[in-house]
Amino acid sequence: MTDLLTRTIAAITPLDADAMRAAEARQLQLTKPPKALGRLETLSIQLAGIQGKAQPVIESKAIAVMAADHGVTAEGVSAFPAEVTPGMVFNFAAGGAAINVIGRHVGARVLVTDVGVNADLSAAEGVRQKKVRMGTANMAQEPAMTREQAVRAIEIGIELVEEELGKGLDIIATGEMGIGNTTAASAVIAALTGEPAATVTGRGTGISAAALPAKVAVIEKALAVNQPDAADAIDVLAKVGGLEIAAMTGVFLGGAAHRIPVVMDGFISAAAALAAVRLCHECVDYILPSHVSIEIGHQVVLDELGLVPLFDLQMRLGEGTGAALSMSIIEAAARILSEMATFESAGVAGDPSDADAELTR
Repeated sequence: MTDLLTRTIAAITPLDADAMRAAEARQLQLTKPPKALGRLETLSIQLAGIQGKAQPVIESKAIAVMAADHGVTAEGVSAFPAEVTPGMVFNFAAGGAAINVIGRHVGARVLVTDVGVNADLSAAEGVRQKKVRMGTANMAQEPAMTREQAVRAIEIGIELVEEELGKGLDIIATGEMGIGNTTAASAVIAALTGEPAATVTGRGTGISAAALPAKVAVIEKALAVNQPDAADAIDVLAKVGGLEIAAMTGVFLGGAAHRIPVVMDGFISAAAALAAVRLCHECVDYILPSHVSIEIGHQVVLDELGLVPLFDLQMRLGEGTGAALSMSIIEAAARILSEMATFESAGVAGDPSDADAELTR
């Protein structure tokens, strides 16, 4: 591993227990029955532990959208051609995609990075030009990329977090664009969990039910050809992953190293989160799951990481849309903890410690 990756992993430490205890104590003093706000309360306590503040702040928000192409599209695994990837990046740059709309809605800046799109995107205004290579190779025939390229893509995600710290960053969401990336994500998840490819592979962009077995077969072939090492997440990313998946892995690691909560989006983001946790287990406490995708493999990762999503809106777009949407809920959890009156400050009679024991269960 490089100095940057090694340093980043070494900087990831457990959540701040003192901040969490202080946040929990304050929750018990707020003008409501204990635990009446359910997961908003536990979420606020987790945020306190992540930021190391008894009253965490969620104001400055960013969405990291990583874009790259996949050579495996040559196997016919997607309902859309690879040319859609650069077209959508230009759409992101113009502010016309779903992630731009939701980003504006929640007050988050959308940061688009070309990690490996198989096209010249130098004319895409505002896009971070960080291309590692012109898309991955066809993983059904050979490794998707070299180990060095996978590490460089991870570094790009870490660097993005560190660049944004200077602009103010309280939370960051992961998003992606890359035709063929559900195939790569399924392969990564199958390799890291040992689950059969069929168990973690869905219809992605909307291939027909009849085409799904062929997609599964392509993933099985890629795993057989490349023999990724389940104990080595970088090897898995290099052999059957994607450049944007590796870059999101870096965002998860970089956020955790700098005590920034990182919001996991859907299926592709989940593959990156799993890789990040395999590289550093403590990273899992800094990951906030947003929603559950209708892609079947997403729930496998959530179960593997012990994470429960905030909502299920039957989404499968990617781009970071679910993660961005959840920022409103996450911000609300932090604001309740810091802005809600206590019984003492509001002059409301009642001692929370006397509340019905049923409410505290």
